[in-house]
Amino acid sequence: MERAVRTDLPVLTRRRRRRPRAALAPYLMVLPGWLWLAAFFVTPVIVMVSLSLQTGDFIDGFRQTFHFHTYATVVQTYHVQLVRSLLYGAAATAACALVGYPVAYWIAFRAGRHKSVFLFLLLLPFFVSFVIRTQSWNVVLADNGVLLGPLKHLGLLPAGFHVLATPYAVIGGLTYNFLPFMVLPVYVALERMDAKVIEASTDLYASRAQTFWRVVLPLSLPGVFAGVLLTFVPASADYVNAGILGGPSTTMIGNIIQTEYFTNLDYPAAAALSFVLMGALLLAVFAYARALGTEDVLEVAAR
Repeated sequence: MERAVRTDLPVLTRRRRRRPRAALAPYLMVLPGWLWLAAFFVTPVIVMVSLSLQTGDFIDGFRQTFHFHTYATVVQTYHVQLVRSLLYGAAATAACALVGYPVAYWIAFRAGRHKSVFLFLLLLPFFVSFVIRTQSWNVVLADNGVLLGPLKHLGLLPAGFHVLATPYAVIGGLTYNFLPFMVLPVYVALERMDAKVIEASTDLYASRAQTFWRVVLPLSLPGVFAGVLLTFVPASADYVNAGILGGPSTTMIGNIIQTEYFTNLDYPAAAALSFVLMGALLLAVFAYARALGTEDVLEVAAR
């Protein structure tokens, strides 16, 4: 008995020594990611919070005075642009969903062995600069451009008709630029769907419409949820489309932040506006997640 106990003791000791290392392994693996977030997200956010509470000017410098009234001032001054940005982002997201879902559905179920080709064609515009792609629409939608010019010459449109500097141009540009952010998550959700489930619905005498509304759409909600988040957040904060395709009446909050930073050199106001936009986007995302039922979506995604 004594020999058996003595031979087991070193083994137990070695196992106990290895357990702390095994417990630390997951934390060591995620450590680079946490350090990256701390260096390039948490630290800049802390600096911007401090900057938003400072007072002064670019010439004499800024001093920390914990001036919280800056937030109230920027909201009172630029609330129209803030609401407009959220509305434009929501409209562009809805347009991306209406256009992108059929595209993702067709690629997932009808493209066959050419799925990779169509996905490549969908992502091909991303090989060109964001600004150049947006500027190309400025050329296409010009008053006498390649699209409206011939229509006006034929008398199909009045001479004073224009698309640029209107909300339709800005929302259209946002939809075009962020459409892949909607298509790809929906495509992934549809692609991982078990074909036997769809076959079972047809075996139960369900029509194609019933199969879509009761089987395909609920199972693809995780992709729709991810696509809406990936589209709405950057679209609402965008300033390139409003700057190139829009006008004074379509200015978004991103254009105001850019002007405050680089033209007016009012860094506290720009930082405060950035946090106001971030807070508005978080509230909108939380409301959307609650309305859609995040727990149900995640439960479907885990199946």
